[in-house]
Amino acid sequence: MGKLVGVLALCCGIAVLAVAVLVSAVVGGASSPSGPSSGTAASTGARGTGPALPAGWAALEQAAAATCPGLSWSVLAAIGTVESDSGRSTAPGVASGANAAGAEGPFQFVPSTFAAYATIGPGGARPASPYDPVDAAFTAATMLCADGAGAAAGLRGAVFAYNHDDVYVSTVLTLSLAFADDATVDATVVAALAFAAAQLGVPYEWGGTGQGGFDCSGLSQASFAHAGVGLPRVAQDQFEAGPAVPGAAPQPGDLLFFGTGPTGVDHVGIYAGDGLMIDAPHTGAVVRVEPADWSGLVGATRPG
Repeated sequence: MGKLVGVLALCCGIAVLAVAVLVSAVVGGASSPSGPSSGTAASTGARGTGPALPAGWAALEQAAAATCPGLSWSVLAAIGTVESDSGRSTAPGVASGANAAGAEGPFQFVPSTFAAYATIGPGGARPASPYDPVDAAFTAATMLCADGAGAAAGLRGAVFAYNHDDVYVSTVLTLSLAFADDATVDATVVAALAFAAAQLGVPYEWGGTGQGGFDCSGLSQASFAHAGVGLPRVAQDQFEAGPAVPGAAPQPGDLLFFGTGPTGVDHVGIYAGDGLMIDAPHTGAVVRVEPADWSGLVGATRPG
């Protein structure tokens, strides 16, 4: 398994940490006066179709991540997405000023934290600014690297240091898988995966659609409803609703269906990338990230 796969599987497998189920916690989690993020800057809810990353942001985050050997650019992409919709949020403190927690800029630093790690990105000798996307991305890479994100064993802790909330960490690590697989991943997919990531650790419940737990199709239906896409209730109907994915190469956000055949679908998971899916597997388990069982795959669809 790759670095991101190993870290996410470790923290979100059978022995997952319980996380909050509030939709509002999908973005940012709890505020921390000592951390960079307020957790309130933006929403990863439905934003329509099109790439989740604005033009030039993937290249920027790739350049910033290159300053920290071992850090995947997709981690920066996920943090920027959660914190400010990659600078597109109009919330206070993104383009100017500060929000209620004092956070500033597209990567949402409080001033003391930005000062501690301030890094001027390529472009000139000037005071580093948290509002400058280049400075903000390079400063985020510097902070993550200092906290150990260059090594697999330190990645989860480094993201937690960025924002002290388990839902935030799970969301960032999940979205980083998607960005690593596809830098042009759609904003609708990001919204659905962010919702699903926020449910990690929630109990499986037969027939569950969110009130006390989820079953597999209840999770996929709720995740895409959060992204503005309607799905039928049960796995067989979701499979038949399509549209079918051609070939055998799923993309992040595709629904993976399992069972005895096209008319015998009995399970569905949401593909997150790098061979992993988020699903609610069975009674006694919890919503979790696990490797897809390709041997039992009936087919895949691409909602939205």
